[in-house]
Parts: sequence; structure tokens; C-alpha cells
Amino acid sequence: MAFKYLRLAAELQAELSAGTFPDKLPTEQALCEAYQVSRQTVRQALEYLVELGLIEKRQGSGSRVVRRRSFGTDRVAVVTSYIDDYIFPSVLQDIQRVLVRRGYSTLLFATNNMVGREREILQELLRQPLGGLIVEGSKTALPNPNLDLYEKLDRAGIPMVFLHGGYRELENSVCVSDDNFGGGYLAARHLITRGHTRIAGIFKSDDIQGQQRYLGYLSAVRDAGLPLADSQVLWYTTEERRFLMDYGHNDILTHFLQFYLKDCTAVVCYNDEIADRLIRLLLSKSRRVPEDVAVVSFDNSYYSDLCPVRITSLAHEAHKMGGLSAQLLMDQMAGEKVRSAVISWKLIHKGSS
Repeated sequence: MAFKYLRLAAELQAELSAGTFPDKLPTEQALCEAYQVSRQTVRQALEYLVELGLIEKRQGSGSRVVRRRSFGTDRVAVVTSYIDDYIFPSVLQDIQRVLVRRGYSTLLFATNNMVGREREILQELLRQPLGGLIVEGSKTALPNPNLDLYEKLDRAGIPMVFLHGGYRELENSVCVSDDNFGGGYLAARHLITRGHTRIAGIFKSDDIQGQQRYLGYLSAVRDAGLPLADSQVLWYTTEERRFLMDYGHNDILTHFLQFYLKDCTAVVCYNDEIADRLIRLLLSKSRRVPEDVAVVSFDNSYYSDLCPVRITSLAHEAHKMGGLSAQLLMDQMAGEKVRSAVISWKLIHKGSS
């Protein structure tokens, strides 16, 4: 796994925060054996901890812990759907750089976008001293049974910043999100100006980003005087994503090609990872991209460049999401009033449209 070292770094950070290694870390060989990883993974994780200022490496002395403030409320928890997958590693690195410069250690958790795991993590955080929380909520488009725990954290005076989408029931919550309505509108409008009049869509149903991107896409179609065809829009869930991305089951995309795409000449995809899988399937069926089907998606991630046809994708300013969310949290912790922020998209035209 390309970012396996980040998972190890997160585990070592948790041990550092708990005081498991008061003076120095175990040897590289001992870490390899304890965590069942390669020497290269250990070295990358240690280099990352050095970059964050948590440890220092001295010739002949191993990895020594950098003395910091007393452990406790100097810790910030960062909870995301995933730690070492898709766009999350870069966001996490940007968050940690800001926090570490301000003298805070970070605890990293992944929910896998599951409300059950989210609840376990929040319960654990309520049992320990905590300075602040940056969290990407799980399945933010659906009713969530964990609002009671967020309310307990709020009553406990724990500053919180939500990523991508919060919960509407938490009226005063601070959120750093993308302009997903505007992004959906921009993606569809790009295709319309290139002559496409039948544009299909694939969106994720259980995250609020998917619903907002869908609304932007349909609004652009409506404003262009084109018909709104529900039969051209496919919705998928977190669980269906797992079967597609982790197990390679293409059933949902095969179904899309057969029943939704039909005579459409373009598609707006929820993100690059689904667009990459769609393009590969289209090519395997001898459908040319973009000559037969044009594709536009979101995130401008590594998928957009590794795909056989480079994907036209929406991007926002590098380091913006992580850096801004960390800064807003720091401002809250300093007692300042902060507001939610929305980040605009920019379309990066490549080969798929």
C-alpha cells in the first residue's frame, strides 16, 4: 500500500501521546517485528515523525523523543474516513504540519465511513483529555446516531472543525467544505459547452458532497434547457464503493453502462476513483474516451493522471483544505470566533473531455 508508512506513523504518534516511549523509540528492527512491516516502511514513518518534529534521529543513539508540553490537552484528534487512501494522506499531512508547528501532537483515527466505528472513536475521545477535534463525519447525508456524542464534546468545551460536510443538526458547528454545488455546475457546464446534450451522472448517495454535486450538475442541465432525466443518474453507497474499489467487483458500473449511459455522450462522476474505474471499463468495451463518452470528475487526484486516459477533473488550491481546517481549530482554541469556510473548485482540462 502506497501510504502504509502513514498508518504506522499514526500508531507511533498514539504511543508517543500515551507516553509509551518516554525517551526514545525502539530500534528499527524491533519496530519491524512489533508492527509486522518492512524496514523501508519503518524508515519512512520515522522520517515523517522527524519532519513533524516529534522525534529526532542521532547517529548511534536511535530515534529520541522531542520534549514537548505535558501530554493531555495539547493533543488534537483528527478523525477521517480513511488514513492511507485516496486524497486523505495529503490532507492529513497538511493538518499535522500546522498543528505540530504550534506545539500540538495529533491522534489519527479512521472510521472507514462507518457510523459504528465513528461512535467507538468518539466514545474513546470523551474518556481522555483533548484539546480539539478535526473530524470528517460518517455518511453525512444520512441521519446519524452519534449526534449525542458530538453534543457531549461540545458541552465539554472541545473545539471542533468538520471536514467536507457536517451534520445539519449541529447548528453552530464549523465546517471546511468544498463548493460542491458550484463544482457540479461547473463540470456539467463544461460538457454542455462542448456540445453534449445528454449527460449522465454517477454520485455517492450517503455523503452530503454527492448530493450537492448532483444538484449542481442537474441545475446546469436545467439552465441549459436540457431535459432532466432521472434514468441517467446512478447512485452508489459506501458499501458498494468498497466492493468496487477493494474487491474489484464491476457489477455496478456494468449496470450503469447497460441501463443508464445508453445514448448519453458524457458523464459527470462523483470523484476520480470512480471515474478511473468507469474509463477502464469503457475502454475494455471498445468505447473511446472522449470520442464516444466524455468524462469529468472531482479531486484532480493521482487517479486522474494514472488513468489510461487522463481525467478532466476539478481541483482546489493545494494544501487549502488541511491547512485551513487546522488554522480554524487553532483560532477556536485561542478563544476566537470563527466561521465555516467554502473552497472553490477549478476545472483542470485533460484528455477525458
